[in-house]
Amino acid sequence: MTQERAGQPSSPPLGDTAAIIVAAGSFTRMGGIPKQLVPLAGRPVIAHTVAAFEKANAIREIVLVARPEEQEALRSICRENGFAKVKAIPPGGRTRQESVAAGLACLSEEAAYYAIHDGARPLVTPEMIDGAIRAARRYRAAAAAVRVKDTVKIADADGFVESTPDRRRLWSVQTPQVFEASLYRQAMREAAEKGLDFTDDCQLLERMGVRVFLYETDYTNLKITTPEDLPIAERLLQSRKPDGV
Repeated sequence: MTQERAGQPSSPPLGDTAAIIVAAGSFTRMGGIPKQLVPLAGRPVIAHTVAAFEKANAIREIVLVARPEEQEALRSICRENGFAKVKAIPPGGRTRQESVAAGLACLSEEAAYYAIHDGARPLVTPEMIDGAIRAARRYRAAAAAVRVKDTVKIADADGFVESTPDRRRLWSVQTPQVFEASLYRQAMREAAEKGLDFTDDCQLLERMGVRVFLYETDYTNLKITTPEDLPIAERLLQSRKPDGV
């Protein structure tokens, strides 16, 4: 199968995809500051993230899932930046899957596809988003990903190497992850009925036997997890055009 890459020309139909941006995670590794609100190149991390989805041609609406105590701060950010596509900012749940479900409940059923994205990935670009959507239109399910650079080892409980997987087949999965809307709703419904909880949306589809296509983006689409990630992200943003998207 020919591997598609971010940055190629893409023209998915305007407004066929709804986005759920999950910004309800913990911030224990960021010194007590919510990582989505940490300043990055002059504005909060989450503002960079939402801006990319605002500019993506295929995105018709955005739901921004937040921690209850941060909902008002995110509303202010959306107003200040003029984010017109943000439809709702519901409170998140106890787990990532519950947070995505909260976002899903706010979406209209008019969208053909859903794009799920981590709020702490501010370096995503409109081209990456539209490219992942294009792949999902072809394969029903697609996820942004990059090839693993390092050799990966599988270890036992004591830390000793058990095996070494073939690096040529290993990928590091990112977001956005994009799915045919009806298929994703079915997957979420079945997982809820069976009490299953996943940290990765692709797993919802994988357990149903759906093949998820990996859409190759690039290594700049990093997730802000620790304070050490911030200067790296800042340099990457500064290397782009002035608005950082």
